[in-house]
Amino acid sequence: MKRTHLPLNGLRVLDAAARHLSFTRAADELAVTPAAVGQQIRALEDMLGVVLFRRTPKGLELTDEAGAGLDALRGGFLQFEEAVRAMQQGQSSFRLTIAVPRDFAAKWLHHRLIGYAAANPEIRYTLVSGDSDIDFTEANLDCAIRLADGPAELEGAQIGPAQFVTVAAPGYDGNRGIEWPGCTRGQDSKDPEVSAVMQVADAGLGLDAAIAGFGSVTVPYLLAERDLTEGRLVAFGEARPARRAYWVVAPTPQWRQKKVRALVDALTAA
Repeated sequence: MKRTHLPLNGLRVLDAAARHLSFTRAADELAVTPAAVGQQIRALEDMLGVVLFRRTPKGLELTDEAGAGLDALRGGFLQFEEAVRAMQQGQSSFRLTIAVPRDFAAKWLHHRLIGYAAANPEIRYTLVSGDSDIDFTEANLDCAIRLADGPAELEGAQIGPAQFVTVAAPGYDGNRGIEWPGCTRGQDSKDPEVSAVMQVADAGLGLDAAIAGFGSVTVPYLLAERDLTEGRLVAFGEARPARRAYWVVAPTPQWRQKKVRALVDALTAA
C-alpha cells in the first residue's frame, strides 16, 4: 500500500482497541464514542480485506491477522513520536528571531525585553530590521513587529493603544515641526499650522530631534511614553486615536509556537 493511502486514523484506533481489547475503553482514550471506534475498525477491515477482531464469550479477541501486524504498527507509532519530538526540539525553543522597526526597538522594545530576558535567561534574541514587507519564508523569522492598521493576512496581537501624540522639548513654544514618512500620511499627520523644518527617516529620529529642540513631532504614543515620563519631552494636548498601532504578527505555524506565544503575552501585557 502506498504511503499516501495509509489509513492512519484507523490504525490509531486499531492500536488502542488492541491494547484495551475493548471498544468502550478505546473510545475513552481517544475521546470518541464506542460506535465511532466500531465504524473505524469496520472501515479498516474493509480496506485491508481481513477480520481484525472477534467477539467471544470472554470478550473481544484479536485475530491472527491483526496480531501479525501489531508489533510493526506500534513500532511505527513510536517512530512517529520520536519524529515529533525531534521537530519540536529543532524549532530552537531558546532562540527568538524578531523583525522590528529600528525606532520601535530603541524607544520601546529594548526596555520591555530587559524584564522578559531576566525572567527567561536561557533565551537568545536576534533582532533584524523590519517593515511591513517582511517575507517570513525567506527571513527565517519567528515573528515581526510593525506599525499598521491590523495584522492583515497574518496572526497578530496589538501592542498598546492605537494613539498618536504631538510632543516637543520642555519650554518649546515655536511653530517648527519635524516630519517622518509615517507621520505625513492620512489622519496621523502633524498639525497643519506647524511649518516643517526637518525631515527624518522614522519616528525615533523625530523624537531625538524634538529632544534636541528642533521642534514638535507627532508620533505613536508608545514611542514617546518613556521620554514623556522621564521629562525629556512634553505633550501638546492629549494623545488622540489613530488608525495604526504596533502589532506583533506571524504566520500561523510560527504563531502557534510556545516561545512566540510567551513573547506575545509579555509584549501585550498591560
